[in-house]
Amino acid sequence: MHARIDPDVSALRADLPGVLVRYPVETRHEAWVLPEGTVPESIPHDTVAQRLKLVLEVWSSRLDRPCKVARNLAIRWLEDFPSVGIDPDVCVLEPPPPEVSELSSLCLWKSDHAPPSICFEIVSRNHPHKDYAELQDRYALVGTRELVVFDPFLAGPRALGGPLLLQLWRRDRSGVLERVHAGSAPVTSEVLGAWLLPTSTTLEIADDREGSKRWLTCDELASEKHAEAERERAEKERERAEKEHERAARLELERRIAEIEAKVGAR
Repeated sequence: MHARIDPDVSALRADLPGVLVRYPVETRHEAWVLPEGTVPESIPHDTVAQRLKLVLEVWSSRLDRPCKVARNLAIRWLEDFPSVGIDPDVCVLEPPPPEVSELSSLCLWKSDHAPPSICFEIVSRNHPHKDYAELQDRYALVGTRELVVFDPFLAGPRALGGPLLLQLWRRDRSGVLERVHAGSAPVTSEVLGAWLLPTSTTLEIADDREGSKRWLTCDELASEKHAEAERERAEKERERAEKEHERAARLELERRIAEIEAKVGAR
């Protein structure tokens, strides 16, 4: 079961509260069969998802618990229907299955295969209806704690409430997957303990709402360290040049004083 919240209802009339709707999800095995082979992705879509994965890998490497970040991993929950499932663009497995290095799909009927703690979906221009109308139903069955739906291309159809730059769905204590955020503003992820900051090109993650402490990839961290080293080198070079200039000026002053003293002594 999952819940939907329409945050825009209050905008119609100021005296109307938001609306909460809960209903059981009808499992549709035929419609949820995973396609065989790799589903084509556009370069912008892949760029957003791949950077998100790399950022989360840096975060996971600093944790004191086992964690694995996966990209396009098939998640299946029915042993009798092994082709039924979903493959999130990015997901976090904590704890990961023992055989995670050789994992081809996450099979939730296995005792050591736990649902992802958080899943990310990047809305595709080619099939945005799926990302707005079906995702939450399947993830409600998967059991993920949080689902992030990011629509950088604003491709979501208006008929389904779109386009929305960022949606965050969170499972409450009763097990209901509830949409707790929809719009362009930043929002906090309880799983990551960080802020999600949507832009028109990428989904940033940061320790603060302003984004001054952004999470970076390994390459970005290396570039930042290199830039910082270059700044320090330039600053040291500037300080050295200033000291050399001061030394040269002092020597010139001493020379001129010596000349004057010599002339006075000669007289």
